[in-house]
Amino acid sequence: MQMPIESLNLLMLNVGFARQEADWNWQDVNSPFTRIYCVTEGEAVLHLEGKAVRLTKGNLYIIPAYTSHSYECDGVFGHYYLHVYEGFKKETNVFERFDFPTEVPAREGDEELMRRMCERHPDARLPESDPRSYDNTRGLTDYVRRYGELPLHEKMALRGATLLLFSRFMERAKEKVWTKDERLTKVVKHIHNNIYDDIDVDELADVACVTKPYLIRLFRRDFGVSPLQYINRKKVEKAQLLLLTGDMAVKEVAYTLGFGDHSYFIRLFKKVTGRTPMEYREMFGGSGKGK
Repeated sequence: MQMPIESLNLLMLNVGFARQEADWNWQDVNSPFTRIYCVTEGEAVLHLEGKAVRLTKGNLYIIPAYTSHSYECDGVFGHYYLHVYEGFKKETNVFERFDFPTEVPAREGDEELMRRMCERHPDARLPESDPRSYDNTRGLTDYVRRYGELPLHEKMALRGATLLLFSRFMERAKEKVWTKDERLTKVVKHIHNNIYDDIDVDELADVACVTKPYLIRLFRRDFGVSPLQYINRKKVEKAQLLLLTGDMAVKEVAYTLGFGDHSYFIRLFKKVTGRTPMEYREMFGGSGKGK
């Protein structure tokens, strides 16, 4: 099933060029935005999902949001970086729909495209290599506000450039196979497409055309968690992005995600992340985050 282009609501946070000298060694990075790199010189190593990926000249790299990873760099390493996030929308997140290759060859003009993006938006570059200077609530909110204040033609140009770079990965992406059980495939797609609503497990049982207890057993078999635990985890991910890229009150975030009781939302958020929503806003980026 093809994803319509209008569903790819990718918005820019940052674009810039960085030249590191053995000082790009961040651990346990996990951010609510997606990173795209274009390497221009030197090498570094990216560790994610149990594998080591060597970042080399002539290639593009992508790290989806909420993907834990680390970096190693013991020499000169030059790269363009682009940080993007998917704006508020009801449709399934593209990174939940597809598995993307981490590395693809850069095509002629890709490096030049990123250079021009940097020239046109010098204030979108990161202030320094230390992630604590930008990977926090104030920094993200400022970048989101900056993008929102751009004239329409600049937004169109950025969207076009971002989609062009993203298309390099999309060309080799494969639709995810969450499960071989078609009933559960329908259930998971329903969850993703309605994540901002109050999703009831009885409703999911109707989607799968099975009883509620049987659905729970099937879901645990293939996903290792109950349908409700899966829903809550995905809602908390959306909440993290809303908290860090906007100025919604916590209660408003809870209601936006279909929680009628914002106190329950706060307890759930803390159970999943280890922090309350306000603590997450204040403390996010306090350690270990990188470009």
